[in-house]
Amino acid sequence: MSDFVSDFWHWYIAILSIVGIVGCGVLLKMQSTKRLEKGEKAQLHGHVWDEDLTEYNNPLPRWWAWSFYITIIFSLIYLAFYPGLGNFAGRLGWTSANEYQQEIAQANAEYGPLFDKYMKVDIITLAKDPQANAMGQRLFLNYCAQCHGSDAGGAKGFPNLRDRDWLYGGDPASIETTILDGRNGVMPTLVAAIGGETGVMELTHYVRSLSGLKHDATQAAAGKTKFAVCTGCHGADAKGMTAMGAPNLTDAVWLYGSSEETIAETIRHGRNNMMPAQKERLGEAKVHLLAAYVYSLGGGTPPVEKPVVAVAPAAGK
Repeated sequence: MSDFVSDFWHWYIAILSIVGIVGCGVLLKMQSTKRLEKGEKAQLHGHVWDEDLTEYNNPLPRWWAWSFYITIIFSLIYLAFYPGLGNFAGRLGWTSANEYQQEIAQANAEYGPLFDKYMKVDIITLAKDPQANAMGQRLFLNYCAQCHGSDAGGAKGFPNLRDRDWLYGGDPASIETTILDGRNGVMPTLVAAIGGETGVMELTHYVRSLSGLKHDATQAAAGKTKFAVCTGCHGADAKGMTAMGAPNLTDAVWLYGSSEETIAETIRHGRNNMMPAQKERLGEAKVHLLAAYVYSLGGGTPPVEKPVVAVAPAAGK
């Protein structure tokens, strides 16, 4: 309701709702006004359905009519206290968003200390903790399985999290950063840069040759020179760059598929992938557990060691 761009829709919904409720009451009253006099027999209206079903002019039973009146009164009281009339928030100011936030706050107060306890444990150690993994799995099934699958095996356009092929790195810190901040991978269209459709097919065959797939040698040789436009992301050896999120083109792992048609489509139209950030949604403590679960699936790589920078001693020491 708060997304209305003009007052017209607010009034449209409010008036339509009130007129509909009041109209039901008026119609009910009209059908209950006429009562049969003592000794008077009900008359047929002349309406016939299914060849032999006829309608008498008996008034509605009072118990049924009053049940309907009570429903109408309840509807009006409800709309006075709760949202339902366009932008009118109701006297209680209730919203589903506030209700959700209250439930989240209550859950955080109850389970926050447990998550904070795990936050102090490094991901590799946490990945070996059965209780932490059970919690991480439940988080994964709730927030990640829609894209990566309940078994984390991935799907077309969504990476498999169980193998050791990682677009942005599979070490604990990289996995956690990916979940916290999200990723946005872009593969630009290359048609103009490689000479049109002929270049697309030549580069397609060269890319297929890199991983030993069936290809046309002549076209692959021509495509090798065109691959120069790809080295900025995939590297001269085509093994990819985690800093860019560019995949390794020399192995058997393919995000969208390795068929000639699929590779050509990627080169021709490009790709645009997004992993949504979960920091605001889940918080750092839950993401820490989630990263540990993903790492425990078997595809995680050892932590990246930071280079030690030698500091020269100060003069006179």
